[in-house]
Amino acid sequence: MIEVGSLANEPLFGLPLADIWFGLLFFIFGTFLFLDGFDFGVGALFATRDDDEERELLLAAIGPVWDGNEVWLVVFGGALFAVFPAAYANLFSRHYLLMFAILGALILRGLAPEFYEQRHDERWQRWWGRAFVVGSVAAPFLLGMFAANWLLGATTTVTLPGIVVGFALVALTVVDGVAYLRLKTRGDLRDDLRSDGYRALAAYLVLVVTTLAYVYLAEPSLRSALRSPLVLGLVAATLVFAATYAGGMARDRDYLTFGAAAGLVFSLVAVVATLMYPSIDRAGGLTVDAAVVSTLPLNLVTIGAAVLLPLIFVYFAFLYSAFSGPVEAGEAY
Repeated sequence: MIEVGSLANEPLFGLPLADIWFGLLFFIFGTFLFLDGFDFGVGALFATRDDDEERELLLAAIGPVWDGNEVWLVVFGGALFAVFPAAYANLFSRHYLLMFAILGALILRGLAPEFYEQRHDERWQRWWGRAFVVGSVAAPFLLGMFAANWLLGATTTVTLPGIVVGFALVALTVVDGVAYLRLKTRGDLRDDLRSDGYRALAAYLVLVVTTLAYVYLAEPSLRSALRSPLVLGLVAATLVFAATYAGGMARDRDYLTFGAAAGLVFSLVAVVATLMYPSIDRAGGLTVDAAVVSTLPLNLVTIGAAVLLPLIFVYFAFLYSAFSGPVEAGEAY
């Protein structure tokens, strides 16, 4: 039994809640990148399809789920604000224009399919199809810039590692999108996606290696963390997941491929979190313990999360079970 008076004096059950929330924060961010990542990937792959029926299948594949997937970005922002408000204020004020650019890309990505379906006019659909691609590529690119700037404590918006990580995240979303579409499509379209997945995987690995090399050479304070057993283990896991992804596609084991794509996303997020800890805002000099809220609100938000997060997972389990299986010819967004 939890006594009300104790909530203001000590963490729940004596747990290191600041560290737990730091890990949970990046888990939520990884969940968003994985789930909305395949939506971004489908949007990028939309540019490779000329056939109207195939384009409709791509839109139908993400139509029931994309707006639900964005819930995790809201949860991430809410958790950062509720638990680490000083870091939230610093990051969002420092990268104010970048945040609005991300928001604009997400709005464009969301609106474009809706307008695309309003009129079956060639010029109309060509322009809104392009808008869908632009929003789907720009959103992960800008999110990658934000993640790199956050990790390295950059005070400017445009940085070289931010650009490289931005492209890496775009490639990763294509990897994710191919894995998802191979579950949701059949026939020639499904087979054609294999080569896109291989190319995106190769590009992602090259860009990740480039980023790690840059961090090692240009950020002496992170060298020891890069050589830590945990980071080396995560890098090894990334290579295993990449091999599993490629092998799963080659053998048409689509659920294995999809699981490997999830592993690639969460491995990347785990590397970022490991390199960052115990800092949560390098540019502002804030550690996890210094940025966390006081004991009472921390305990209350933890209790709230313990109730709400399982409900969100139940909702997503129902959503994906209701719309499981491949989309059929003739289905529309």
